[in-house]
Amino acid sequence: MEHQLNKTETMIEPQISELERDIIKEILNIGLARAADSFAAIAKDKVLLKVPDIELIELSNLLQLVSHYADTHNIIQSDIKGDFNGATLMLFSDEHIVRLSEVCLSMLDVNKGELSVMQESLLLEISNIITGALVTQLANILKADIYGSPPKAPKSHIADSLKEILVENPLFKPLVFTVLTRFTHNSKSVELPLFLFFDSNTLIKMLEIIRTFKLGKNNLTETE
Repeated sequence: MEHQLNKTETMIEPQISELERDIIKEILNIGLARAADSFAAIAKDKVLLKVPDIELIELSNLLQLVSHYADTHNIIQSDIKGDFNGATLMLFSDEHIVRLSEVCLSMLDVNKGELSVMQESLLLEISNIITGALVTQLANILKADIYGSPPKAPKSHIADSLKEILVENPLFKPLVFTVLTRFTHNSKSVELPLFLFFDSNTLIKMLEIIRTFKLGKNNLTETE
């Protein structure tokens, strides 16, 4: 693995301007707004989702960032495939799961610890809704043939679960979006961190499409 990572680090890093960052953030925010409406139906209250930050980070830093949550959060992973290659990771703490179980499943006296079948199904469904909305929005705006795979709860180390994206595909700097998911119930707020990331080839494809759009071309499908 070390040899592969060192090799990819020598590749040319894609350049992204502040305007292009803002455009990508806006596209994602539109998708998240739609996801929030669907999430609200489950949460039975107001839901807000927003992309506050975008950054290009080293692979080792990404794994360290995600691993930081592994012992304290339940991680739900949804892969994005097709023309784009990436994944979403939703991170649920024990407190989040208790709150979601009370609000969405009408469970009382929820115990922290190992998830029940119903609780895991709820987390998978939330991830499925949010990832599905994002994928649909990206596909519509960028005219890309992409789809989300069924979400899963990784049972092994998160690096092993992400191996297909991080190692088997040409990746030197993933584009990472940190998303703050918040829903309120009876004036109480719950925040759920979400990481959305794509490999560098996907970033290049996105930028090519956005730059074509900025030049005033109507047919975005002309850009591969």
